[in-house]
Amino acid sequence: MTGPTPSAPSASALIGAALLAAGRPVTVAELAHLLALSPETAVQAMTAFTQALADADAGFTVEAVAGGYRLVVLPALAAHLAPLLSPPPLPALSAAALEVLAIIAYRQPVTRAEIEAMRGASAGTVVTLQERELVKVLGRSDTVGGPLLYGTTDKFLLEFGLSSVKDLPELEGADFSHLLRG
Repeated sequence: MTGPTPSAPSASALIGAALLAAGRPVTVAELAHLLALSPETAVQAMTAFTQALADADAGFTVEAVAGGYRLVVLPALAAHLAPLLSPPPLPALSAAALEVLAIIAYRQPVTRAEIEAMRGASAGTVVTLQERELVKVLGRSDTVGGPLLYGTTDKFLLEFGLSSVKDLPELEGADFSHLLRG
């Protein structure tokens, strides 16, 4: 005697489960494969899923970031959840670190000497940015001595809520201190 055949999960259920289980941004290609849909139809399903979360007042939403999608807590609720979060957030980056990070983000690939020339000061905070995995070594310059070339990481995109560095705000008059979300 056999039991009832389980029904196939809905696209919405698969999307929610995938975003929750992955622990990283899930690309359109991965969603399309998972749902057995074209990439365009997978994006439509993601849009419908995002709207369903908003309609349900779920407390979280979908964010397009780093070339994929992830679930995030609504910013308005983040402060209420602070007691549940661990480990405690890292201290805010200093103004000097944010300045160096902005130079790297906008001018990458860039050498430390180029950063120091633009700032008119030391770029010692590059080490801090590497420790926080916001910056990485991309290779070596072809110039004399082969200095290291720095660029941003996928974690940088995640922390700033960007799909790519092309989404960075215009430079004129931009205040970068408010962009890092912790």
